[in-house]
Amino acid sequence: MLWIIRFSGFFSAAMVMIVLSPSLQSFPPAEAIRSNMDYHLRSPTSSNSLDKISFRKSPVFRNADECRSSTLGKSGVCDPSLVHVAITLDVEYLRGSIAAVYSIIQHSKCPENVFFHFLVSENGLETLVGSTFPELKFKVYFFNPERVRSLISSSVRQALEQPLNYARNYLADLLEPCVKRVIYLDSDLVLVDDISKLWSTSLGKKTIGAPEYCHANFTKYFTEYFWFDRKFSGVFSGRNPCYFNTGVMVINLSKWRRFGYTRRIERWMDIQKTSPSRIYELGSLPPFLLVFAGQVAPIKHRWNQHGLGGDNVRGSCRDLHQGAVSLLHWSGSGKPWLRLDSKQPCPLDSLWAPYDLYEQST
Repeated sequence: MLWIIRFSGFFSAAMVMIVLSPSLQSFPPAEAIRSNMDYHLRSPTSSNSLDKISFRKSPVFRNADECRSSTLGKSGVCDPSLVHVAITLDVEYLRGSIAAVYSIIQHSKCPENVFFHFLVSENGLETLVGSTFPELKFKVYFFNPERVRSLISSSVRQALEQPLNYARNYLADLLEPCVKRVIYLDSDLVLVDDISKLWSTSLGKKTIGAPEYCHANFTKYFTEYFWFDRKFSGVFSGRNPCYFNTGVMVINLSKWRRFGYTRRIERWMDIQKTSPSRIYELGSLPPFLLVFAGQVAPIKHRWNQHGLGGDNVRGSCRDLHQGAVSLLHWSGSGKPWLRLDSKQPCPLDSLWAPYDLYEQST
C-alpha cells in the first residue's frame, strides 16, 4: 500500500508529494550482528548519560510482495539482495540517527532488505538501537578515535572536530570486503522516499556519487594560501570541481579500496597540519573535495535538500530548495531536536518531528 504525504512549505507555496512504504506488519526476526573489531580499544561511556536516554519502540515494517527475498541467515552481510547503509552513532547525535533509521525503514518498500552499518566510538549504543528496532538488520563497528585524532584540524564549529565525524573516510577498511557498495548518511537527516531508488543510482566509472552544487563559490572552501601555491591548487588542474555535501554519498567501496582513497584523504589532512599556513577551514569536507571534486557521479538534488540547520554560526532558519524532495538534511549548526526542545523551532523542523522516537519528546 502506498501512502501519500503532502508537505507544505512554510516559506513558499510549494507542496512536496512523497511516496511512503508498504503497510507495516510483523516479519521474521532479523539478526543484529556484532563486530569483534577493536572492542578492547573502546573508551567507557558514562552509564548515567545513557540511562537518561530512551526511545519508543519502532513499529514493525515488512517487505512488499514483490521484494526480492533476503537470505540473511545464510549469507549474512554478504547477501547480494541487501541495500547497505552506513550511519554513525554517538550520544550527542543519537536522537538524529534513530530518526534517520526510522525514516528509512518506514519509507522503504523492502525494509527487510536494508542492512545498517553503525560506526561507534563508545559503548552501550548498540543496545539502545536493538531495543528500539528489534527486527533491524545491523552490525556495529568500532572506530578508534586515535586513528584520526592527530590529523584533525580546528574548525569553525567544535562538532566538526569530533573524530567520529571522520569515520566515513574509513568505511572501505571497516566494512567487510564483500560489501562492495554503501550509502553513507549523516545523522541529521530523514528520508521521505524509498532508499532503494538512491541505491540503484548509476555511478558509471566514478567512485562516489552525490548531488553537486556547481553554482556555489568553490574557492571559499580553501584559503588564499592554498590558491596562491600551485603545488596545492594544481590538484584541480584538468578538473571542473563543484561543491558537494558529504552527508549523503553513494560509494563504490571496491574502487575505493583499489585506488586507496583513504590514504589520499589522510595525506591532505596531514598537509593541512604540517603546512606553514592552513589550506582549508571547514572540518572533514575539504579533504573530500580535494580528492573527489570534479570526479563525482551527479545525483539528483532531491536526494540532499541540505542546509536546513542554517549556517555554521547562527543556525538560522532555512526554506526548502526548489524542486522535488526525497531527503531532508539539517546540515549546519541548528539541529531540529534541539530547536524543538527549546520551543524555538524553525518551521521546517516540523517535518523532522514525526520521525522522532525519543521517549521524552512531546
